[in-house]
Amino acid sequence: MAGKRKKMWSSIRWKLVFIYLLLVFIATSIIGVFIMNQLEAYYNASTTSNLRKTVSETTLLASLGAYDVPAEHRDEIQTSVDAWSRTLQNEIFVIDSHWLIVAATNEYKGLSAYGLLDEGLIFRALKGEFDEFGEMDATYLRDNENIPVKNLVFPIVGRDGEINGVLYFRVDMTSVRETLNESQFMFVRAMIIALAITVVLGFFIARSITVPINDVTEKAEKMAQGDFSQEVSVKSDDEIGRFAEMFNLLRIELGRTVSEISNEKNKLEAILKNMVDGLIAVDLSGQIIHANPAAREMLKFNEEDIKTKHYDEIIEIIGEYDIDLSLKMIRKNCENGAVMELLAHGGATYAVRYDRFQDEGGRDIGIIMLLQDITEQQKLEKMQMDFVANVSHELKTPLTTIKSYTETLLLGEVESGETVTEFLKIVEAEADRMNRLVKDLLQLSRLDYKQEKWHKKEGELIMLLKLAVKKVEMMAKSKEQRLNILFDPDIRMVIEMDRDRIEQVILNILSNAIKYTGENGRIDIDAYVNEQNAQVIISDNGIGIPENELSRVFERFFRVDKARSRSAGGTGLGLSISKQIIEEHKGSIEIESKERKGTRVTVTLPLIPVRGQKNIV
Repeated sequence: MAGKRKKMWSSIRWKLVFIYLLLVFIATSIIGVFIMNQLEAYYNASTTSNLRKTVSETTLLASLGAYDVPAEHRDEIQTSVDAWSRTLQNEIFVIDSHWLIVAATNEYKGLSAYGLLDEGLIFRALKGEFDEFGEMDATYLRDNENIPVKNLVFPIVGRDGEINGVLYFRVDMTSVRETLNESQFMFVRAMIIALAITVVLGFFIARSITVPINDVTEKAEKMAQGDFSQEVSVKSDDEIGRFAEMFNLLRIELGRTVSEISNEKNKLEAILKNMVDGLIAVDLSGQIIHANPAAREMLKFNEEDIKTKHYDEIIEIIGEYDIDLSLKMIRKNCENGAVMELLAHGGATYAVRYDRFQDEGGRDIGIIMLLQDITEQQKLEKMQMDFVANVSHELKTPLTTIKSYTETLLLGEVESGETVTEFLKIVEAEADRMNRLVKDLLQLSRLDYKQEKWHKKEGELIMLLKLAVKKVEMMAKSKEQRLNILFDPDIRMVIEMDRDRIEQVILNILSNAIKYTGENGRIDIDAYVNEQNAQVIISDNGIGIPENELSRVFERFFRVDKARSRSAGGTGLGLSISKQIIEEHKGSIEIESKERKGTRVTVTLPLIPVRGQKNIV
C-alpha cells in the first residue's frame, strides 16, 4: 500500500499539480504583499493628507503663533485645544520651545515631552529643518495594549518669525490596522480558495496530459508482453496528439519488424531442428547457447545438460574422444580461422568444423560448432575403393589367363591340335567371364543412375516361374539335384513387371541354389499370395552362409567362399543387381540361412487384383 501511495505521489500528474499550486501561491503571495503595502500606504497617506488639509484650512496654527510665550497662556491654549479636539477627535499636544507640554487633550498637560512623545519629531520641528511638518508611525502602551498611532508635528511660528513651539498630533490608527488585518484575512481566504481551485484545475489540466501518457505506457507494457494489437486514441493535434500518432506508427512498424524477425526465427529454428548436421553454439564462458536435436543425438546429451552444465562438463560426461574438444582448445585452434577435424564417437565418424562468431562491433562472443555425420560417406568411399579393387581384380584374373594362353599359342610351343583347342576354349571361357562381368557392371551403373529402361506390363508370375525352373533343370540334373515345385500351377499371380528383369532375378537365385548345393541336394520352389503380395520362396539344403556374413550378401563382389564362387563362374554382383531390380518393382528380397544347413530366399512383389485369384497360405 505504501509503495502504491509513493508511486501515486511520484506521478507526473501530481508533480504538475504541485507546480501549478506553487506558482499560483508565489504569484498570489507577491500580489498580496504588494496590495497590503499599497493599502497601508494609502491609509497612511490619506490620514496625513486629511490632517494636513484640516490644519492648513483652519486658524488653529495661526492662533497658537500669536502667543510669543505659550507657557504664559496655558488656559487660553487649552481651551482652543479642547475645542479643536472635539472636531479632530485626535490627541493634540502643544509643546513650547522648552519641551514643556503647555496644553493637551489628555493627562500629559504640564509634563515634559521627554520620554512621552516622539523626541525626534519634536526636535526636528523646533529646529525648523523642514519647511513643513514631519511624520512617523509608532505605537504606545495604553491599558496594557500597544495602540498603533500616527504622529504628526507642525512648527508654531511666532509673530517675530521664530519657532516658539510645536503642535503635535497623535492619531489613533487602530481602525486602520483592523481594516488592514481584515483585508489581509480576506486575501488569505481568497488565496486559499484560489489555491483549491488551482489544485482542481491543475488536476484536470495535468490529467489531460497524463491520461494519454498513461494510455501509451499501458499499451507499451502490453506490447512488451507481445501484444501488438494496441492502438492509442489520438484526441488532439498538439504535441500529445503527435506523440500518440508516432506511437501508433511505431506499433505498426515494430509489429511488422517483430513479425519478420519471428518468421525468420521460426524459419531458422525449423532449419536447425530438421538439420541432419549437428550445430552447437557456445559463449566464451562455456555456456551452451543452442544445440539442435541432431547435435544432442550425435553427442548423447539432453536439454537439461544444456541448462545446468558447462560445455566442458558435458564433453567430459560424454566420454573420451580421439581429439581435444575442450573450450580452451577449440578457442585456441580457431584463432586463425575455421578449423575442421574428424571425430570418432559411438561407432560413427563426424566431421567437426568450428569457428568464432562475433557481434556487430567485431568482438568475439562465442564458438559455433558444426558436426556432420560422414559415417555413410566414408563407408561409401570404402565401398567405392573396394569396388574398384574388386573390378580390377576380377578383370585382371581372366586377362592374365587369356594373355598367358595366347602368348603360348603365338610362340608356337603347342603342337597338338587338341591342346590348341583346349587353350582356345579356356580363352573363350575367360572372355565370356569378362563379358558377364562387364554386362553386370553396366547394368549396375544403369540401375544406380536410374538409366535402366524398363518395360513393365501386367504378367503372370507363375508362368514365368515355371519357365525359369525349366531353364535350370539341366544344370540341376548335372549335379543330380531335385527341383521340387511346391506351388499350385493353376494359381494366378498377376503383377506389373519387366518380364526379362524378374526372370533374371529368379534365374540368379535358382543358379545360386544349384551352385552352392552339393550333389543329390534338394531345391524347393514355392509361391503363394500373402494379403496383397505375391511371395516366391526358393530354399535349398546347400552349404549355407555364416551368420556373421549374412548381412553382407547384397554387397557388390561379396562372396562367402571366393575360391568356389570364381570356379563356379560367379561375379559377386548377381544378388546386388537382383535387390535393385526387385526394389524398382516396389518389392523386397530377404535371405535366411544357416551354415551347412541351407539357404532360404523370399521375393515379395505387389499384386494387381484379379477376379478369381486364389489366396493360398
